[in-house]
Amino acid sequence: MLLHAGTGSSPGWREQIRAFSAAGFRVLAYDRCGHGRSEGSGCGVASQDLHALVDLLSIRNLSLVGTAAGAIVALDFSLTHPERVTRLVLANTHLSVQEEDYVALQKRLRPAPHFDTLPPDLKELGPSYRAANPEGVKHWLALEQASRQKGAPTLPKTANRITFAALGTLPMPTLLLTGDADLYMPPSVLRLLAARMPHATTQVVPECGHSAYWEQPAVFNTAVLDFLRNRGQNQ
Repeated sequence: MLLHAGTGSSPGWREQIRAFSAAGFRVLAYDRCGHGRSEGSGCGVASQDLHALVDLLSIRNLSLVGTAAGAIVALDFSLTHPERVTRLVLANTHLSVQEEDYVALQKRLRPAPHFDTLPPDLKELGPSYRAANPEGVKHWLALEQASRQKGAPTLPKTANRITFAALGTLPMPTLLLTGDADLYMPPSVLRLLAARMPHATTQVVPECGHSAYWEQPAVFNTAVLDFLRNRGQNQ
């Protein structure tokens, strides 16, 4: 199951849907409340919506691949229903951890209000990608502008309070992945989070910002497929 970013919706996963399907996986992606084709009024706890969806589809066990805000949903679902998650991929995400020192760290990385006023592509696409792929930036912006409906929540509501202690309870193999130029989850933060997760492996994607699935799809897809096939390594 692919869980999109707060600036995205299910069409953004096109490269992953193609690659993972070709590798023999059953791949599903959906639009969360307030994004894409899902109505945005009265959005509740996003992981509960995911639970209702997988129950409706009679899916008992699944691997979750989430990026940015989608990774927060994947984590929240995994904390509530760990018996149903075989493998967990958390990409380019601060995970919304509610620890005083960690919240302060995140504020230092992206000081308000200045950071919030930046265009979304400057915040979420790395400088290497923006320099080399102007057409890709235009396409990403078009999808971003079409994805989030007015009033949609910036961060998904969670059923659990995300803490370091909660991260330590995750029983499933977990891949933490980020870009070396990610302003939300730089490699040092990736290592900080991985140290709290007993079954975590990590990967840093070079020349990449906050949207590894989009900026470096070949690297992202290989890393995720290797992990799902139990060949992931710390890098």
